[in-house]
Amino acid sequence: MNASSTAILHYSAPPVVGGVEAVINAHVQLLAAAGYPVTVVAGQGDAGALPEGAGFVRIPELDSQHPEVLEMNPALEAGQMPAGFEDMVARIAASLKPVLSEFSNLIIHNVFTKHFNLPLTAALYRLLDAGGLGNCIAWCHDFTWTSPHSRHKVHPGYPWDLLRTYRLPISYVVVSQRRQQSLAGLLDVPAEKIKVVYNGVDPVRMLGLTQESQALVRRLGILDSDLVLLMPVRVTQAKNIELGLKVVAELKNRNANPKLVLTGPPDPHDPENMAYYQSLRDLRHYLDVENEMRFVYESGPDPDEAYFIDLEVVGDLYRVSDLMFMPSHREGFGMPVLEAGMVGLPVITTAVPAAQEIGGENVLLFEAGDPAPRVAEMILAALQANPTYRHKRHVRQKYTWKAIFKRDIEPLLRK
Repeated sequence: MNASSTAILHYSAPPVVGGVEAVINAHVQLLAAAGYPVTVVAGQGDAGALPEGAGFVRIPELDSQHPEVLEMNPALEAGQMPAGFEDMVARIAASLKPVLSEFSNLIIHNVFTKHFNLPLTAALYRLLDAGGLGNCIAWCHDFTWTSPHSRHKVHPGYPWDLLRTYRLPISYVVVSQRRQQSLAGLLDVPAEKIKVVYNGVDPVRMLGLTQESQALVRRLGILDSDLVLLMPVRVTQAKNIELGLKVVAELKNRNANPKLVLTGPPDPHDPENMAYYQSLRDLRHYLDVENEMRFVYESGPDPDEAYFIDLEVVGDLYRVSDLMFMPSHREGFGMPVLEAGMVGLPVITTAVPAAQEIGGENVLLFEAGDPAPRVAEMILAALQANPTYRHKRHVRQKYTWKAIFKRDIEPLLRK
């Protein structure tokens, strides 16, 4: 038995489409990325549909749609014990025992609280009685006994009561506080006996980032920041980048955990422009914001080589940012104002033509000569008043799958 190995058990697995299957897929990715050997055990599914590195064991009788299960269900739903029930329980237990004995952690989705395959539920209890399930975690998404749609399908007595039985040493997990209260009432235990682990979101998938953008976002540490300002401009003196550096220093001093990302390069063939770029790097060091302010130009896979990105990657950076920030002294037009509007990104900028003539009251304006503390305060006030930003920041901080795994899932596992 590998000390950190984990099995995830359910009726079905990807490519079967369903809410639980999607959660399983996310859990497999998280476990594999954290170095936990992980295997999915299910009645139907395909190893090729799981994240790379995951194992897959198919035991057909685990499937809620297995012919014998479907044949027994009408009698069970009517409160009758069908012929062959205990024989099937014994067969499933015999099939599971050598498989599950290889794992120190076993995460079981829904089987302990849903009626879809009662022989499987009973088989797992039989293995529990024999002490053969290691660190067992019941991930309870839904409960038949409290469901207005399926409550009529369960009845007092065995095996239906298994779905409302609190059993140590199982650790019980639900996906919301409301479900925590419901399951605590069903199992007749204090709510604190049941852990709430919310579902999460994969920002890379939701934002549709390219492979190149994913790698850049990781190198920049964008998803670990609480306030991401995007300057989609080139490195020239007209862009007033000095003010951007001072503003991000102010935001850092106010514990805003900021990240300022400047997308464009300097002109490597212009000595004066390269000298300006170096002066900005020196100012960044002086202000102690080398982690908070990043030039994409210096952030490639090889930090010793200049890095350039195309418009597709710039578009991805718009989607992961919280604010388009353009402190330019002058712009012929100010195209980033339109680009930010297209992706729903708030804009704070000097009065360039696009901002005044198109953005109007929908953008926040300041003067290029305004002091950094005033601009920083404008940014914070505007975003704190914006519920979309507040929700986005909250999700990014607490409800990405990565954050949930570190905070809530990994502590449940035996290492």
